[in-house]
Amino acid sequence: MFNKGKELLTLCKEQNKKIWEIVIEKEMKDNDMSYDELMENMKFVLDTMINSANSGLNKDIISVSKLTGGAAKKLEDYKNKNNTISGNLLTSAMAKALSTSEVNASMGRIVAAPTAGASGILPSAIITVKDKFNLTEKDMIQGLFTAGGIGQIVAKNATISGAEGGCQAECGVASAMAAAAVIEMVGGDVETALDAASFSLINIMGLVCDPVAGLVEFPCALRNASGVANALISADLAMAGVKSLVPFDEVVEAMYRVGKAMPESLKETALGGVAATATGEEFKRRVL
Repeated sequence: MFNKGKELLTLCKEQNKKIWEIVIEKEMKDNDMSYDELMENMKFVLDTMINSANSGLNKDIISVSKLTGGAAKKLEDYKNKNNTISGNLLTSAMAKALSTSEVNASMGRIVAAPTAGASGILPSAIITVKDKFNLTEKDMIQGLFTAGGIGQIVAKNATISGAEGGCQAECGVASAMAAAAVIEMVGGDVETALDAASFSLINIMGLVCDPVAGLVEFPCALRNASGVANALISADLAMAGVKSLVPFDEVVEAMYRVGKAMPESLKETALGGVAATATGEEFKRRVL
């Protein structure tokens, strides 16, 4: 039905529909599912996301390696003191993103969105926007379908793999999915959603994947926190009327080329970046 952002935009305009409506029609056709079956499946996805985003806010969740954990609760406690630098909404969003990252590192249940390493960004964004604007569960589910449409386009035309494209392909794509989702959740149009997705990728283009000790923990969790911030500021830029000079499809293509140009040491091998620092190497020895 669509393979590119411009094709999705054309469909939405011709049929006077949102991204999530086009994606639902595509999923029903591709998977031979009824509308109710599809909604039931996405409701399970949403419930899983909400659980992982909230699990670490009131208790320390420690990773299997014991390398990381407890950061989500620290940030939530800090937010509750009402004296944050970046504001309670953004701090709360970061805490939720960290929570999902910690659930992932502790071998709990998460939803890869689009990957496990970037799984905290989308849940945090849609929960934060739902709470701020007093939206419904249905709005959140529709946002997830919007996010899915954006993710499909990137997966078809570039990559969502850190091993192939660096962290820009994981946290960057997750941010793009989240930014587009929240735009449609608050009533923005399709062009605005694609602009927000473009900004999210542009903002962190070239981000490397350098997990300490080869584990999806540090700096991965921090990048989930900054990733949701990226999604939300990208959405605000787009909703303010700022336009992307480069179309979404070209941004995706550029991201892919940048990922291909990265050396192997910066693509999930733990041979470069912070993983290759003296401290990173020491933690690797301790863990392995």
